[in-house]
Amino acid sequence: MDLVLVGLPGSGKTSVGRRIAARHGARFIDLDASIEAASGQTIAQLFEAEGEAGFRLRERAAVAALGQPDPAPELRRVIATGGGSVVDPANRWALYRGRRAVWLNGPPEVLAQRLRNSPNPRPLLQGRDPVGAIRELAAGRERFYAPALRLNGLAQVGPTLERLDAYLGEPGQGGTLLLSADTRLGRIRIGESFAAGALRALLEELRTGRAIFISEPGAWEAVGGHLAGQVAAGGMTVERVLLPAGEAAKRLSVIESAAGELARLRVERGEPLIALGGGALGDAAGFLAATWLRGVPLIHVPTTLVAQIDSSIGGKTAVDLDEGKNLVGAFHQPAAILIDVALVTGLPERQRRSALGEAVKMAALGDELLFALLERDGAGIARGDSAVVGHGALAELVERCVWAKVEVVLADEREAGGRPGAAEDPVAAARIEAGRLALNLGHSLGHGFEAAAGYGAALLHGEAVAYGLRAACRIGVELGVTPAARADRIEALLTGLDLAPAGGLSRLGIEKAAVLAALGADKKHAGGRLRWVLPTADFVAIRTDVPAELIERVTDELLEARP
Repeated sequence: MDLVLVGLPGSGKTSVGRRIAARHGARFIDLDASIEAASGQTIAQLFEAEGEAGFRLRERAAVAALGQPDPAPELRRVIATGGGSVVDPANRWALYRGRRAVWLNGPPEVLAQRLRNSPNPRPLLQGRDPVGAIRELAAGRERFYAPALRLNGLAQVGPTLERLDAYLGEPGQGGTLLLSADTRLGRIRIGESFAAGALRALLEELRTGRAIFISEPGAWEAVGGHLAGQVAAGGMTVERVLLPAGEAAKRLSVIESAAGELARLRVERGEPLIALGGGALGDAAGFLAATWLRGVPLIHVPTTLVAQIDSSIGGKTAVDLDEGKNLVGAFHQPAAILIDVALVTGLPERQRRSALGEAVKMAALGDELLFALLERDGAGIARGDSAVVGHGALAELVERCVWAKVEVVLADEREAGGRPGAAEDPVAAARIEAGRLALNLGHSLGHGFEAAAGYGAALLHGEAVAYGLRAACRIGVELGVTPAARADRIEALLTGLDLAPAGGLSRLGIEKAAVLAALGADKKHAGGRLRWVLPTADFVAIRTDVPAELIERVTDELLEARP
């Protein structure tokens, strides 16, 4: 067994690690010391010579050099990590899977005093108020430390070691939790094979005797029955309400029928609904939860990649009308979102590939690490390559997309837009002013193509968004908003992922008139003008002055393109 110690600088990882290793006759590994030994330089010297980015590459190599977890039941290795090592999703994937993790925590004031007296300078704290710097690091890293068992690293050593002894003797919880954050958007948990245990614990905490699943046939057959069985094994009653598959679930008549089922089950206000399925199911189940008894708790367990990286986050619920998509809805934030990447590894390749349309959108909003990940591993994620998934690329993709959306939504929860001039930095000011509308990059003509195709299997949502991204790039270049190099990179990534290929729309027989009619009903209109979200060099710009002729010309390009 391996024990991993994480926490802020000064929290006692090295001292506690040495003590617990000696207590069990285990090997002690200090990752920072390993990096210094391999490089012949101190951490401070590496930061000065290579910057934080260079040091983090060395840190990732040191984590990889640990190899696989020791499978022995007794403690064999104790690994003390650097304070920022688990910020990297790849490191967390390697350190938390198959190992016991403990977060040594302490008050920022005490940690700062320890660091003042330490002979080892901490590069990220140099020239700063130590208490303020520690508080800032604590706020930024809590979601990465929180999956581990939390202990006070500054408490008396004896009780700490005894608690660690007890923890090492406890049975494993099953699965791996990689990120844990409590936000205004609900509790957000990301991990692998952890959903059943987390769902049971959450329902017990909410003091409900029933698990009421809202699902659809495909998701229920693939994962619902097994998940429900695990919940029922804990003594909880399981109820199930099935909605139609896909966009067909998002009709007012379906919501009325499902509400009737809830009435027959006598579902009470404190009983949560568990949305188990993809994006359309989550929209419909969320609207049902928002309106049943004027609002009941909701737990999302998304089972498609597009739902995990996008639609389950943000609290937007809606159903469709004949006149347009998502025109009737409500904001209803869930109690929790349990994102288990193991639930999507068995999806058909087309569904995984389609979801990457939304991932490219998030990368185009300025996440260069996500952009690089998609360029490197996106095709393998789409194919479901075991080597790519196995080294954590899928989990990293999900986490980066989720947290990027969380940050946007937290700044503009109800899509009201930000305040112009609220920041001095031009990029920050643009992000504040665009607000949540930025997440609609690629969705104007994307929704138009989707509507014209009939919201069915002919054109999946992420595929439509990919065509919408191509359109937004071309419109942006014409208007001088999008640098040509940026547009080329986005379109090259889409091509490399086999998304929005030339000739794809022409084979569907989509009519331009139907696409433009759908644009007229787009909910992003304000003052009678459609707000177009167009990519810039590092974010987006919102424009309402896109000429109709340009829209029609770009629509024609995509509809008439030949392979």
